[in-house]
Amino acid sequence: MSVTDTQLQTPPIELNISGMSCAACAGRVERALNKLDGVEAVVNYATERAVVRGLPADRGDTAVDAVKKAGYGAVVRVDAADEWTRRSTETRITTLRRRLIVAALLTVPLMDLTLTLALVPGLRFPGWEFLCIVLALPIVTWCAWPFHRNTVRNLRHGLVSMDTLVSLGIAASFGWALVAVLMGSDSAGYWIGYGPTPAGANAIYLDVAAGMTTFQLAGRYFEARSRRKAGDVLDALAALAPATARVRRGDAEVVIAIDEVRAGDLVVVLPGETVPVDGRVAEGWAAVDTSAMTGEPIPREVAPGESVLAGTVDTNGRLVVEAQAVGSRTQLAQLAQLAERAQESKARVQSLVDRVVQWFVPAVVALAIVVAVGWLVAGALPSHAISVGVAVLIIACPCALGLATPTALMVGVGRGAQLGILIKGQGALEASGRVDTVVLDKTGTVTEGVMRVVETTVAADVPRSAAARIAAALESGSTHPVARAVLEHAATLVTDLPPATGFTVVPGLGVRAVVDGVDAAIGGPRLAATLGAELPVSLAEAVAAASADGASPIVLCLDGRAVAVFAVEDRVRPTAKDAVAALAGMGLRTVLLTGDDEAAARRVAREVGIDDVRAQVTPVEKAEVIARLQAEGRRVAMVGDGINDAAALAGADLGLAVVDGTDVALKSADIILVRDDLSVVADAIRLSRRTLHTIRGNLVWAFAYNVAAIPLAAAGLLNPLISAAAMSLSSVFVVWNSLRLRNVRSIRRSAR
Repeated sequence: MSVTDTQLQTPPIELNISGMSCAACAGRVERALNKLDGVEAVVNYATERAVVRGLPADRGDTAVDAVKKAGYGAVVRVDAADEWTRRSTETRITTLRRRLIVAALLTVPLMDLTLTLALVPGLRFPGWEFLCIVLALPIVTWCAWPFHRNTVRNLRHGLVSMDTLVSLGIAASFGWALVAVLMGSDSAGYWIGYGPTPAGANAIYLDVAAGMTTFQLAGRYFEARSRRKAGDVLDALAALAPATARVRRGDAEVVIAIDEVRAGDLVVVLPGETVPVDGRVAEGWAAVDTSAMTGEPIPREVAPGESVLAGTVDTNGRLVVEAQAVGSRTQLAQLAQLAERAQESKARVQSLVDRVVQWFVPAVVALAIVVAVGWLVAGALPSHAISVGVAVLIIACPCALGLATPTALMVGVGRGAQLGILIKGQGALEASGRVDTVVLDKTGTVTEGVMRVVETTVAADVPRSAAARIAAALESGSTHPVARAVLEHAATLVTDLPPATGFTVVPGLGVRAVVDGVDAAIGGPRLAATLGAELPVSLAEAVAAASADGASPIVLCLDGRAVAVFAVEDRVRPTAKDAVAALAGMGLRTVLLTGDDEAAARRVAREVGIDDVRAQVTPVEKAEVIARLQAEGRRVAMVGDGINDAAALAGADLGLAVVDGTDVALKSADIILVRDDLSVVADAIRLSRRTLHTIRGNLVWAFAYNVAAIPLAAAGLLNPLISAAAMSLSSVFVVWNSLRLRNVRSIRRSAR
């Protein structure tokens, strides 16, 4: 199922599911939910959650009832930091730990006793078989109760699961041993997997049932702990926001619940506290630790007028922040929500896995019966035939298949959020593995998106500060990026601006006004030509040099005479060159795409090391450039930040949008970048590739394990104890392999 933008805007019903023991269970719950009219549901076995779309918010009980009718438990999920989820997970882990401890304490003496008495018949004593039964009984009943309970519950609904295989294996082993005791161990010829003892006697290997239970409990326990660690990465993102905020009310400061904070409130943040809202600093100065949101370890200094985000930490100063976005509207909340949504997606290969798992358990049960009967027909002892059948039941493991994709995706998405990368879903991972070309938008992506005066040239008789003062007075009423650049430049030279009167806009050229009684004008070189102002040689050379370097020359005229030239340009991001080099090191071709003129684009390209430049393209043409590259056989990733990039982002095989871009750009992207650092592009592609590689590795292992293990067990080459251990370890391996994604580091941090 693909999640559309409309679906993202409509809150789905989310359920916490209990009682699932394997991916086959998740498939049954999903099918039960999808049978409801108009419902589209996805069930994630790794997170034990279901996302249900198509039901009104007040009909959560309908979805819960459908799950219960399928034989599983469900409750409506409250929020991302849902207490039910944490409590349920901890209860399950605690219960598994207690049962595992009891099973291990009883299994060790049981194994020692049965093995010793089997090998040394002279040590046997009257009733030793019944002592072994007494030791084994708590293991195969109370300790193994979770397997039996789930099996009975599923059978009531005509279903089978992984617990069915485990429960049948334990029951068959213990039941056969019990029959052997009641019939007399020596005459019964009971043997499970070990063959005759050196003394020629047979033994009651109850340790098979006990060991199987212990191994299964150990596997489930470590799997549950590992899955909790995987989920902790996402839970940590949701937990970054504080529960309260200190808000200024008149002359007083009061602490209120975060839900009560409104846009426009002045929020006071003290040293060591977490910023609770997105906003702009109204008062104060501080170094803000943004690592939790962006992965960047160096605190960022903020002053009045600069923005701060919820979830970042004030390290050393008192700030007063004017709230602009609160609660669910903060960037942190949106990232947490989108990270949750990313868990809903399914890869094409995962859909195949789901279909395989649907028939896996019934097929294994049937195969175990066929194998046992086959051995009997071939002349094997009943004990050996049952031993082989039990081994087949236990060795099969759909759990590893079910965990392969969702656990890697869960850890990868969570780690990405910590590094300032939000992977929207499985489609982005699959696309990242095929990408060979990265197209970078120039303004706001490769460059800072902020115009600055980089060079000033003045006539011989005009002071530099005087020219800047008059230019700033002319631009003081404009919000154009070039006007802001001139104002910021003047602020470094003068402290006051003269009044300007009689403003006149010269369309497409600049502005005119009277400043200090002088007729002043500022704009491009064409404005000077329109006014009939000839440029002295020095200023003409400055205009030519600025144009050649890709900067924008701004000419100041006083009383019809050109007196100054300001070269204005958009500076390249400090990390852009290293980021392009990192992409090249990954074997990716880079292309610079911009609507700016050729000279400006070439200057930026030379500075960062890009050879392929596409300049002076319209928003529509940007999408056409992407299409042409794809027609050449290229797999294209597009990185942009604005509305004019939306079509290109949507058309690319992989769209990456910076978080300070427009909503349209973000919605068009597959991956969202929240770190103000272009190296995050390389980090995003590398993390996506690593996650995809991990998913593939998990699936290869899970399929290969079953392909190899089941025939070995059917051939009688695997003892049920070894089968139980191997099955448990296969799931633990898949989760452990996924957890390695937590160690992925930013390219910049790795280089330090």
